[in-house]
Amino acid sequence: MFEPLYRVGAFAAYQITLAVGIALMPLALLARRLGVTVPVGELVAAAGRAYDGVRR
Repeated sequence: MFEPLYRVGAFAAYQITLAVGIALMPLALLARRLGVTVPVGELVAAAGRAYDGVRR
């Protein structure tokens, strides 16, 4: 009963992190020029791994 709800939640979280990652891309590029790294890619990768774990 809760598995479809969990799957939808994981999918929504993955989509939201993708949208946030795309929206923050200019800020991340500017920060990289200043020598600071923003771990947005790691956040998206973690959400992707969570979603892949639910899909199986």
